[in-house]
Amino acid sequence: MESAHYFSAQPAGPFTRKPLTVELGGATRRLQTSSGIFSPDGVDKGTSILLSDVPPPAPQGNLLDIGCGWGPIALTMGLMAPHARVYAVDVNERCVTLTNENAAMLELGNVTASLPDDVDPGLTFDTIWSNPPIRIGKDELHNLLLKWIPRLAPGGNAWLVVQKNLGSDTLQRWLAETLDDSFSVSRESTSKSFRVLRIRKASR
Repeated sequence: MESAHYFSAQPAGPFTRKPLTVELGGATRRLQTSSGIFSPDGVDKGTSILLSDVPPPAPQGNLLDIGCGWGPIALTMGLMAPHARVYAVDVNERCVTLTNENAAMLELGNVTASLPDDVDPGLTFDTIWSNPPIRIGKDELHNLLLKWIPRLAPGGNAWLVVQKNLGSDTLQRWLAETLDDSFSVSRESTSKSFRVLRIRKASR
């Protein structure tokens, strides 16, 4: 994990693609990765827990992966919900490129990765899944979550996986105190030092 620069828009070092074989959506997938991104060698533990613990995403509508890396969450969403439109966002341009290329390798025309500001600001999301970038710092993390969580559609759910020793309980309290009364925040599961948090937007 090259934490020194994978939050940069343009990471240091050459963008050299290398093959990656992983299990996603119940099958072995052959994809691409590179240096300068989060968890370049496979599915990290937190993401693995998220993918195994959460219920399926909404089968239709708009789905979102915040901080997509090489794409494990967005690709899984695309495989599980072929009739939904999956948006994947990352500040790291290398991650955006890799996620789009990996979606093409899996023939997932319903998955699109982009920089955050390139997503239509009027879109709302029926499901959000994220292993959020806790290490960017509290203020930046809060700003990131407040950019996307309030865009849940009525009845929608956001699922976040956060390591306990990196402040999952504090983050849960902050979300509950900061979001308006149309949102509810709960801890849904604990596994291997990670917590899975659920944020639900009330139906109209």
